[in-house]
Amino acid sequence: MTVEAVNPKAYPLADAQLAITILDLVQQAANYKQLKKGANEATKTLNRGISEFVVMAADTEPLEILLHLPLLAEDKNVPYVFVSSKQALGRACGVTRPVIACSVTTNEGSQLKTQIQQLKDAIEKLLI
Repeated sequence: MTVEAVNPKAYPLADAQLAITILDLVQQAANYKQLKKGANEATKTLNRGISEFVVMAADTEPLEILLHLPLLAEDKNVPYVFVSSKQALGRACGVTRPVIACSVTTNEGSQLKTQIQQLKDAIEKLLI
């Protein structure tokens, strides 16, 4: 997918390198049961305050169905990022269907803690 084809409302959009890192961590989070898939589940994790960061798909049609998530994430001081493909996000989440949004959740004593922190820093740099 070209950058021009992506909806301009999908900001911040991860570049190719960062997207690979994000999808890799999403896949690991799925294995560690630290992942909630779907816009509704992501909304719930934000409301409950257990979300580390939120990943959304920029090719969602219509995009407005998940544009409440960045607002909620900003209220809760949770970093969020868009990746270009919902199909790739679905594969990273470990399901065969496309996934438009997912949330990596907190877990004390998780092996992913350092990786999650590094990725949160990288996502926050995009927002500056």
